[in-house]
Amino acid sequence: MRLPGLFLIGILFATPGAAAADDANLDAAFDTDVLIVEASRFACYRFDIYLATTDEQQRRGLMFVRQLPRFTGMLFVYEDMRRHSMWMKNTFIPLDIAFVRADGTIANIAHDTEPQSLRTIPSAEPVSYVLELNAGITKELFIDKNSRILWGPVLSP
Repeated sequence: MRLPGLFLIGILFATPGAAAADDANLDAAFDTDVLIVEASRFACYRFDIYLATTDEQQRRGLMFVRQLPRFTGMLFVYEDMRRHSMWMKNTFIPLDIAFVRADGTIANIAHDTEPQSLRTIPSAEPVSYVLELNAGITKELFIDKNSRILWGPVLSP
């Protein structure tokens, strides 16, 4: 079956426009801040972050985002310290997911997670924060279990 040319053009242009709208909506849906990661190789890196502090924001996360600037991420801030888990449903970009203790130290990292997967990605122990970054950046910058994040009044140096 052959589809009319205008129909195909409409499909081609509808998808990128929807993605751009979803990316732009991050700024409207989330507060932003800056955090520093002290990496294990005696270096510090600055990341612009979106803050997921409410249940609604945490459910949404980075779903439908098609691209994320290199030094940008999302920090999930939880009121309780417990074993948290994530998944990649409707998340189109691979991520590194760092599970962070209340003192800012990293408990574990899930590297290069699979986009759109329903697989549960758990923390290795109780944590208070989860930091999502572009896939590969934690290995590239030597961010590991010997690293910590510095953010806000709770995690200041």
